[in-house]
Amino acid sequence: METLVVIGYDDMYKAQEMRVKLARLEKEYLVDLEDAVVVVRDMKGKVKLHQIVNTTAAGALEGGFWGTLIGCLFLVPLYGMAVGAAAGSLTGALEDIGINDKFMKDLGEQIKPGTSALCVLIRQMTTDKVLEDLQGTGGTILKTNLSKTDETKLQEALDAHRAEAAKASVSV
Repeated sequence: METLVVIGYDDMYKAQEMRVKLARLEKEYLVDLEDAVVVVRDMKGKVKLHQIVNTTAAGALEGGFWGTLIGCLFLVPLYGMAVGAAAGSLTGALEDIGINDKFMKDLGEQIKPGTSALCVLIRQMTTDKVLEDLQGTGGTILKTNLSKTDETKLQEALDAHRAEAAKASVSV
């Protein structure tokens, strides 16, 4: 079963930074991501989705390949490539893989201007090592399908830096 985790951040850049961190963990085979999308609401209130995969470009590439192949069979490879790329672009633009775009846009409308959220769909992960690596990175869980116990562990790991910062400010 896939796990959905949405974490909100107080600035527009922290979610992108965390997605880069998760990509590094994925290269280390500690987490297997289905999708990871950064939702940003700029200071004017405009919502932008930053997705890992550009489905329009991927569709154009795949369509161009198949169009060229079929075009070669009928001795019109350039025409086949052009038609295939156009059809692939259209199909890719209409395709929604991973996390539902409408869900993320609605979420973006709910967060404050000048903030961001990281929406992650996880196939599987080595929980203890991932939590250790996310220790003290900040953020607030906005939505998840984790169990209450796992959700609490994740929030505690994210909050670790807040507790340290509070101790430091008291001792100064």
